[in-house]
Amino acid sequence: MRWATALIGALALSSCNRHQSALTVFGEEASTVRHLTIVMLIGAIVIAAGVAVLMVIAVRAPEGKLTLPKGMRLIGWLGGVIPTIVLLSLLLYSLPAMRPLPVANTDLRIAVQGEQFWWRVRYQPSGAPPVVTANEIRVPVGRVVQFDLTAGDVIHSFWIPGLAGKMDMIPGRTNRLVVKATKAGRFRGVCTEFCGLSHALMAFEVVAMPPAAFDAWLAGQRRPAAPATAAANPGARVFAAQGCAGCHAIVGTDAQGVIGPDLTHVGSRAALGAGTVPMTRAALTRFIVNAPAVKPGSRMPAYPHLSPADADAIAAYLESLQ
Repeated sequence: MRWATALIGALALSSCNRHQSALTVFGEEASTVRHLTIVMLIGAIVIAAGVAVLMVIAVRAPEGKLTLPKGMRLIGWLGGVIPTIVLLSLLLYSLPAMRPLPVANTDLRIAVQGEQFWWRVRYQPSGAPPVVTANEIRVPVGRVVQFDLTAGDVIHSFWIPGLAGKMDMIPGRTNRLVVKATKAGRFRGVCTEFCGLSHALMAFEVVAMPPAAFDAWLAGQRRPAAPATAAANPGARVFAAQGCAGCHAIVGTDAQGVIGPDLTHVGSRAALGAGTVPMTRAALTRFIVNAPAVKPGSRMPAYPHLSPADADAIAAYLESLQ
């Protein structure tokens, strides 16, 4: 009995995470989905209650009271007519919720490509050069944003529970999702389509910001991230010597790789490895030395030959890219 109580308690606690909840909403589409879910739940309860009443009447009725014609009429109403009315009402109610948000005035498009096991993000604002980043998405509050979703390897699925419904990401195809955040905050997004060993470690964070702060942030992302201190320079040299630029890009340097995540402003992100670990010097060092141990299935190889001093130098350099 104790294990059952513990299991129920664990399930209850797991649903209380405000950071990733489809019931605590901060977007217009998520609000529509939540409202529709509640209405559907009420409809299901009504149907279940009707079936339960029918069963009670059938079981408890005195012998001979329910003749065959009466029983058939009762079954017809409680088992046929009423559920049909309820289901038809739910269908008609749900149809408007299937319409996407209007996109005619969308001046910001964000292309997101799912990779094993991270997210390639490209901001495409109207009339401005694009900005490339990874694993963290920022959006302005109160403005409609269109996500252009695709995948680079296998099928993924893009879901931000607090902001919108989920959308599949399919190689060779672009699906579109419209989002409008109504409040500022940080929200966790996840991949909801099993895609390999580290599927469970493929998360991202969405930061909803006031429009002015978002515009300033986006302008800052276009500028190269210069190391904050001279101590980071040795790390830049080791970064280049170890061939890291073959996979990663850092704007303003010779690193122009496209295989792995863009690292231009990696030090300003809250997490490392698509939400796998917090962004700290120690986590960076561990990831650099043996990425597959931190994230199984990662395409980044281990570097067992890298000395602790060199690994720490690269970590310091990346941490300084704000």
